[in-house]
Amino acid sequence: MSLPTFTEMCREELVLCGIGGGSTVAVLSMGNQRADYVDAFLEASAQLGAVAYNVRLPQADPTLDGEEGVWAVGATPLAGNRPAIEALKGVDLVVDTVFLLFSPEQLEIQESGTRVLLCVEPIEHIRDMLPSRALRARVERAADILSEASTLRFTNAAGTDVTYQLGAYPVMTQYGYTDTPGRWDHWPSGFLFTGAADDGVDGTVVIAPGDIIFPFKTYVQTPIALSISKGRITSIDGGVDADLLSEYMASFDDPDGYGISHIGWGMLETARWSTLAYDRRGMGMHGRSFYGNVLFATGPNAELGGPNHSPCHVDVPMRNCTLYLDGRVIVADGDIVVEELKADGR
Repeated sequence: MSLPTFTEMCREELVLCGIGGGSTVAVLSMGNQRADYVDAFLEASAQLGAVAYNVRLPQADPTLDGEEGVWAVGATPLAGNRPAIEALKGVDLVVDTVFLLFSPEQLEIQESGTRVLLCVEPIEHIRDMLPSRALRARVERAADILSEASTLRFTNAAGTDVTYQLGAYPVMTQYGYTDTPGRWDHWPSGFLFTGAADDGVDGTVVIAPGDIIFPFKTYVQTPIALSISKGRITSIDGGVDADLLSEYMASFDDPDGYGISHIGWGMLETARWSTLAYDRRGMGMHGRSFYGNVLFATGPNAELGGPNHSPCHVDVPMRNCTLYLDGRVIVADGDIVVEELKADGR
């Protein structure tokens, strides 16, 4: 069976995003980067009868390409470009190939009612993790359960035991497409998350061997113990991996970089924990989405509506954890155990 072309995948993605005759789509790009993505989305939009155009910024940022792992969150070449911002606010859907996440420009575009779809991952990764309405249904049901909880606790055999006081921030879902006004999603992805009260996280997180640190794009080799009090990391202890993380976070010279950001779990059964071992391209959505991971994060929470805008953002998908909501087990040793949240065949 032949594999779908990228234009065919983009067409199916736009259908999931509610794009059809009379819809308007803007594809945001910079320089010559991802020109094939731009062309595919424009062609797919035309096939569906939508009006589409490319907003191309002159700056080019290479840090999302190749094996580079470090990128600046919240800083975007769209900043200060009012004509471009206004053009993007005037369409139904913006396809973002630049990476606007955590930026005030993205938030302004969303507040206008425009939905935003980030698409920067390698085409092979997108093909591996195509979204579906069934995934959406499971993620949204998980969001209902998470939104009703007042506490989240997760543990692992390495010594993690940390509790989040929930309710301060909304639950965010990612299932790989968006058909809701003002909503952002990332193609491909499959997980959900929320945040605790800014002073509402206490305990210890031990990042174990095999867990992943983004933006390093590395598997941890030696345990890293994070002591957390009132929503902030107070110490980072361990061996070489702890030293690397500690020095990286200190390099931002930003106390808010030690704040605790979002927490949630992965739900995409086609995402693979092992992909990073042989393919370091892109942002690492296989790692963030793989089924049953607990996604622990530090730094900015502006995406949730919080006050932390630190550029120091660390995502840590953790394996073999157990996650509880108000004492109810949701994930047990890295496996989702609530029947209605399970993927087919799991």
